[in-house]
Amino acid sequence: MKKVLLFGVCAILFVSCGEHSAEYKKLKAETDSLKLEHAKNIEELDDMLTMMNEIDADFQAIRDAENYLTIQQAGGGEFNQSKREQIRQNMQLITETLEKNKEQISQLEEKLKNSGVQSAAFKKTIDRLSAELDQKAVVIASLQEDLAKKNIRIQELDQQVATLAEDVEALAATAAVQSQKLNQQDRELNTAFYCFGTSKELKNQNILSGGGLFSRTRVLQEGFNKDYFISIDIREVREIPLFAGKAKIKSNHPEGSYDFGKDQDGNLTLRIKDEKSFWSLGRYLVIEVG
Repeated sequence: MKKVLLFGVCAILFVSCGEHSAEYKKLKAETDSLKLEHAKNIEELDDMLTMMNEIDADFQAIRDAENYLTIQQAGGGEFNQSKREQIRQNMQLITETLEKNKEQISQLEEKLKNSGVQSAAFKKTIDRLSAELDQKAVVIASLQEDLAKKNIRIQELDQQVATLAEDVEALAATAAVQSQKLNQQDRELNTAFYCFGTSKELKNQNILSGGGLFSRTRVLQEGFNKDYFISIDIREVREIPLFAGKAKIKSNHPEGSYDFGKDQDGNLTLRIKDEKSFWSLGRYLVIEVG
């Protein structure tokens, strides 16, 4: 019984000391930070999803009004006062809703750009909404023209429709620029570089240095030739043929994230088994072959 009590006291003291250690406080701070970041991302996602759902609902209302206008203008004949008022109200609804959606899509693009969320699906959805907005502006402009031929031009909406068309064009240009930037950022985030060669070849390019009798080999010191490297997309390249029977990785990459395989001629191929782990310590891969 005394031994059990002694063990319990020691355990309590150990836990107490651990909770007040610098390492424990550091880990707790990091955990709290990750929790806050996760909560922020969830909140941003909910906000963007709510806005997307609202835009989709607005688009359905526009489709209903658009269908009504299409049927009316295709029917021919004269329009009584009641029909004229209904057409005016539908045009008013469509124009105001498109204007609101234009602003919401712009806000969505800005939110996605400034948030910590990296989602191709969200970007694709925003692009779809923007494209549908462009399409609706064109259709409404055409309907307005058809109605004008039947002397049902709604004067107070003319300027709004013209302004909306200009705004949609500007929004499309902005979306194209943002899409290009996101694609460029995506490529940069997933780009790595590799090279292989004999010890002599790599030293000639200042990629390896030292390695004499009394010094260790140094890799990628200042002034190495970056043009000697080949750029790759780490999501696509998992194997690198080395055309040599011997090979050794000289740069720093975690063990277990790769291995070497041999073909029927005895030449080695580097096989990356876990690309996230493999490239986690650096984006330059140096392989000495011989």
